Amino acid sequence: MRPTDVTMVMELDSPIRPGEYAWDESGAPVGGGVRVVVDLSAQKLYVYRGGVEIGRTFILYGVDDRPTPLGTFPILQKDADHRSSTYGDAPMPYTLRLTWDGVSIHGSDIDPQYGTHGCIGVPVAFAKLLFAAAHLGDSVLVTRDWMPAIYAPTHLAALESNAGDIATGS
Repeated sequence: MRPTDVTMVMELDSPIRPGEYAWDESGAPVGGGVRVVVDLSAQKLYVYRGGVEIGRTFILYGVDDRPTPLGTFPILQKDADHRSSTYGDAPMPYTLRLTWDGVSIHGSDIDPQYGTHGCIGVPVAFAKLLFAAAHLGDSVLVTRDWMPAIYAPTHLAALESNAGDIATGS
């Protein structure tokens, strides 16, 4: 996915914090696959359908000796009730497998003090929505600094500030 493929981003009242998410499909085309972008620098995951952002959430990602790999990955497998065969049968609800060696997007408790073993953890309720929207083969881009002109915290703060000025007539 290229930034030029994005035609509309969600406007939120406040930045997404750990454990929070936004999901709104109302402005997007109906049906079809989704494109997912994971920005490791911002610790956010963005979901687009037909170039329209329909979801955003805070993520956990791989740290230390098990970093989350960068690149573009197709969704290889979906498993709503997946359990880890490597990490003590740990629940990984709504798993979207990205690599055959274990990297996935899945539901998780989101505490910014923790990391994963290479996976991308998202709030469980968000994972359920993404699981329903995504199809096998849909593209997931894992990158750093995705569209900073749009998603940078300073840019969003300026937008929110301007919206407040407009709303109050200042």
